[in-house]
Order: sequence, then C-alpha cells, then structure tokens
Amino acid sequence: MTTPNRPGGHDPEGYDHVNTDIEYNAKNDPALDPFEIEFKPEYQSGRGPREAFVNEHGVLIGDHDYTSANSPLEQWSKDTDPSIMSGDEWVHPYKDVGFQTAENRDIFERGIPPKADRFMHPDKDVAYDAFQPGEADPQRSEDGR
Repeated sequence: MTTPNRPGGHDPEGYDHVNTDIEYNAKNDPALDPFEIEFKPEYQSGRGPREAFVNEHGVLIGDHDYTSANSPLEQWSKDTDPSIMSGDEWVHPYKDVGFQTAENRDIFERGIPPKADRFMHPDKDVAYDAFQPGEADPQRSEDGR
C-alpha cells in the first residue's frame, strides 16, 4: 500500500501495530545494514521503524531472510487470498530489496522523479480514452463507436 501524497509513498500509521522490541534487534545494529540506501532527508521523516520488526501477523520484516514460519507465503494454497499480504506492514520502510532498483534510487537518493510517460506496449496503444466530460472524441462516431 502506498500513499501518493506522502514522500516515499508510505503511510506511517501502517506501522502502528509492529513490534521492534525483538531478539533480532538486540543482536543487529540497524545502522549497519548493507542493503539500506541513502535516503534524502525529505524521505526519512515519518517512514516507520529503521530496525527490523514483527508485524501484527507475527512475521519478521527487515531481516533479509524473507522466510518466516508465520508468513502466508510459507503456507500458501489455492484458497489463500493474496490481499492478506497487502499493506505497509509487509514492506520494511528502509530495508526493502525494491529500494535497490535504479528507479527507486533516483527517487529516494537523488530526488529525481520518475518520467511521466504514458503506459507503453511495444506494438499496441493500450491507453484508454481519457476525455473530460463534454469533450468530443474525434475517433468515435456520434453513436459511441
């Protein structure tokens, strides 16, 4: 889950129910994390915890192991609803592997916003008609076709 109005896209309230007082943090210094990128100051405020945490589902997030006995991924079946893993409590606000992509490093380390190109497909225009009410679509006839 991301929050577009917030720098970095995270909802800090998404971390209200996490527990950072865990054994993992007693043994590991979050400041020494080799996977964390250098966030610009405007992307650091209100992000959530720097250290690893156990979310409200009992899953350790931020340890780089990516396996937990309590994780729905370890107990997946055809009956599992994927939405159970939606929300910020499933993504570490500083240590997610996705921050390592060139696009995310441009945003969070350099402040370079993503290009505002329309969605592209190699051989098809997949954009939908996005006319404002009252505007005519020059490619459609009056009967809507």
